[in-house]
Amino acid sequence: MAEHAKFTEEMKKTHTILVPNMLPVHFKLFISMFEQYGYHMELLETSSRAVVDEGLKNVHNDTCYPALLVIGQFLEALKSGRYDVNRVALLITQTGGGCRASNYIHLLRKAVEREFPQVPVISLNFSGLEKDSAFKVTPPMFLKLLYGVLYGDLLMSLYNQCKPYELERDATDQCLAKWQKRLEESFANGGYLHTGRNYRAILEDFAKLERSKVKKIRVGIVGEIYVKYSPLANNDLEKFLLSEGCEPVVPALLEFVMYCAAGTVVDAKLYDHTTNMTRLYRLGYKLIYSRLKQQIRIVKQHGVFDPPHDFEEVRRAADEYISQGVSMGEGWLIPAEMAMLAKSGTKNIICAQPFGCLPNHIVAKGMSRAIKQKHPDANIVAIDYDPGATRVNQENRIKLMLSNAKQG
Repeated sequence: MAEHAKFTEEMKKTHTILVPNMLPVHFKLFISMFEQYGYHMELLETSSRAVVDEGLKNVHNDTCYPALLVIGQFLEALKSGRYDVNRVALLITQTGGGCRASNYIHLLRKAVEREFPQVPVISLNFSGLEKDSAFKVTPPMFLKLLYGVLYGDLLMSLYNQCKPYELERDATDQCLAKWQKRLEESFANGGYLHTGRNYRAILEDFAKLERSKVKKIRVGIVGEIYVKYSPLANNDLEKFLLSEGCEPVVPALLEFVMYCAAGTVVDAKLYDHTTNMTRLYRLGYKLIYSRLKQQIRIVKQHGVFDPPHDFEEVRRAADEYISQGVSMGEGWLIPAEMAMLAKSGTKNIICAQPFGCLPNHIVAKGMSRAIKQKHPDANIVAIDYDPGATRVNQENRIKLMLSNAKQG
């Protein structure tokens, strides 16, 4: 069997790297960072039925929905005629876990090699899973990505806290676009390191937006990471909630990052096997947590908006229901996020689940009853997303949930 195409140093100058869109706010920042290091990237935002059809042609329909969508989005782009297939590469993440985020790169390569054997598939990972690619994430790049997550989370949170209440149409979108552009510039000139000053300026700008004082029903969104965040995967769930007069509450991406880092340390303790990688993750966790605490402190001092959850509190919330050793898929993070939302006043929760994701069905649907027993006023609904599920049925289930919604 021929070896798959590799991304080489020369390709940095000639190739466009296509990136599937999971978090629009965050990923635009990430792409601008990589471009500073000579990588030309483009975010794929196609959401037509052709994406699903290509996924079904190239991936077994029992495979998880996020993998089907990501692979379908790549194949649709390659076949669309929008790109020179001899000058394009594909980027997919690998976290080192046991699901799509690590293993479906092989399905993608198999699908691509049938028609486009010249197209390299690049792994973005921090676990040393693939070492033979010219695409490298250096320590300075990793640091920028970490700060990109922090800034992206803050912008996403403030947008969702302002958009449902804006009195001037699209004023929130304009404020978001302004700060995305400013932050892209600050990542180029080093200004991103002045987090305190930047956070306060961002908070002030969003606080200046004219907003209605009438509180709306808050609806939390948890679930598998791709379906939770991706507009393609969840049929623009946040926009739908806004159209229904709700305030979407979406947990920070940093919670998933810290969940992965904490999981490595917890596993080392459970299996009594500490390595240099474990020590590195432990140090990384402390660094990330200190940055999170700073953001929480500044948002609280500002006093207008709700801060992100303290991740140590998230871990303690998990301990009330499930072991932190349960780390397949999103593991203990899903019940922990549901519990934190219920505890902090977001009583209505949508758990977005992809078809074919057994671990997450267990820790989400399986833990809902236990969370409701502790929080009787929690209103939790699980919505399944798969190639055969219709948008109308999903939205009708959400509307039924909203008819019983509780004001938070």
